[in-house]
Amino acid sequence: MTRFAFWSSLLASAVLLGLTVGYRQTFGLFLPAVTGDLGIGREAFGLALAVMNLTWGLAAPLAGMVADRHGAGRMMAAGALVYAVGLVGLATAGSAGQLIWSGALIGLGLSGAGFTVSLAAAGRLAPETGRTQAIGTVSLGGSIGQFLALPVVHLLILGVGWQVGLGWLAASMALAAGAGLLVRDRISTQPGSFWGSAGTAVRDALRVPSFGLLTVGFFVCGFHLAFLVVHLPAFLVDRGLDASVGAVALTLIGLANIVGTILFTRAGARWSRRRVLAGLYLARTVLMGGFVALPVTEVTVYGFAVLMGLTWLATVPLTSALVADLFGTARLSTLFGVVFLGHQLGSFAGAWFAGAVYDRFGSYDLVWGVSVAIGLAAVGLHLAIRVPETVPQLA
Repeated sequence: MTRFAFWSSLLASAVLLGLTVGYRQTFGLFLPAVTGDLGIGREAFGLALAVMNLTWGLAAPLAGMVADRHGAGRMMAAGALVYAVGLVGLATAGSAGQLIWSGALIGLGLSGAGFTVSLAAAGRLAPETGRTQAIGTVSLGGSIGQFLALPVVHLLILGVGWQVGLGWLAASMALAAGAGLLVRDRISTQPGSFWGSAGTAVRDALRVPSFGLLTVGFFVCGFHLAFLVVHLPAFLVDRGLDASVGAVALTLIGLANIVGTILFTRAGARWSRRRVLAGLYLARTVLMGGFVALPVTEVTVYGFAVLMGLTWLATVPLTSALVADLFGTARLSTLFGVVFLGHQLGSFAGAWFAGAVYDRFGSYDLVWGVSVAIGLAAVGLHLAIRVPETVPQLA
């Protein structure tokens, strides 16, 4: 593969990933307007996004299997188109039921165009010595997308309303599907049944304790991110701050995430990735505990957002690279898809549980406490992971 083809593939993956996860990051901004216009509670809105995250996670291993055999580019293009259809469904929603099935479609789109397929393709294209940097480059596209999407979507909601704004997002996502066709991939040429070899790889991985520890640890990341993305803007309004503060906070998270992804990716290339991940979860846990212990003001919100942003998506390239450390790259899309299912189960829990707690108790205090407790657990889980000296190449 030429150098031009290598970098054009990484750039196309980064652009498409930036749109898919960038738009997903903005859904919390729609909560007040959607729930107010449709007359539904926060639990219903949270459930729709929880279903999105759960569908994303459940479909990710399947999307990974197809990408491992047939290539990432076509899978990413198809995922973007399904994502666009889901956004149209959200824009035209008139009930909680339509929000839920639209969220499911977006989740399916994310499984094909999101992290698992794009990062695995980058990991296969790069040599082993440059794998972490290649994965980090594509992941950086997601970070930049989050930073840019938030202020744009906030202005769309203010200028044209939430329904027309979602329509514009759908149109841009459909156009971006073409970027997926530019992605090159090194797919597996090993003989054997597609389903049989993929299933064998998953079964073999599940017998390795470190694979389970990594998957459960990634659940915690999903819980934290979904809770904050969906409910932080509403939490700040409840505390008497203007709605724009939530939009600015999420934008600052996206901006700081660019720096954090670069820094932690470099750290993971130099030091033990499991230890870097453990330190990252520890920092995030301390931040969440400290934030709720302080008065909620614009200063503390923006400070929390910047520091939290440093830890935000930095977990993703490190976790993907750690899966490659454990099992090689032949089935990286499939196995990272399984680990990512753990992340999305956490996302389901974070989005739905926080809404349910608020509707019952009128506050998010319990959710903050749970977030701190499971964050501490994630530190221990990652420290317990053991990477073999000789990496097995699964069938």
